Amino acid sequence: MKIAIAGAHKVGKTTLAEELLQHLPGYTLETEPYYQLETSGYEFSEIPVAEDFIEQFNYSAALLSRSEDNVIFDRCVIDILAYLHVIDPGRNIQRLFETAQTVMAGIDLLVFVPVEEPDLIPGHQTDLPKLRRQVNDLLYDWIGDFGIETIEVSGTLSDRSGQVLAEIS
Repeated sequence: MKIAIAGAHKVGKTTLAEELLQHLPGYTLETEPYYQLETSGYEFSEIPVAEDFIEQFNYSAALLSRSEDNVIFDRCVIDILAYLHVIDPGRNIQRLFETAQTVMAGIDLLVFVPVEEPDLIPGHQTDLPKLRRQVNDLLYDWIGDFGIETIEVSGTLSDRSGQVLAEIS
């Protein structure tokens, strides 16, 4: 099974992915494309720019396409594309959106981790809180457009993990 975890920054995607890994023997974790690219030497801008998100999108698309089963993806093309669209709304993303739809067809379960109401992380404790909220809202709009099984999780880490494990059992 291929599981992709999507959401804005600072919602608990990585924490959830690591928790799921503890309960799913034989699974591997693909860390965020940002971190994989950074480790390989890619230098990101200090302030997010479109080219950085395009690089992450292409990396994520390739990663999703070539992966085997029993993998959890911490972030995927959907949320990366949402960031690109929010920071560069005039850019035509139709081709990238179609690529995302094609690549996501290989995902068995999309786990959406939204910003909860009330927000579990106060605005002053997150980077770019307005960007975070805009990406979250856009993901709500887009999630259904991919036609794959999706679960939205909420609550504590244990609640979230339990929701995903119940869905895949």
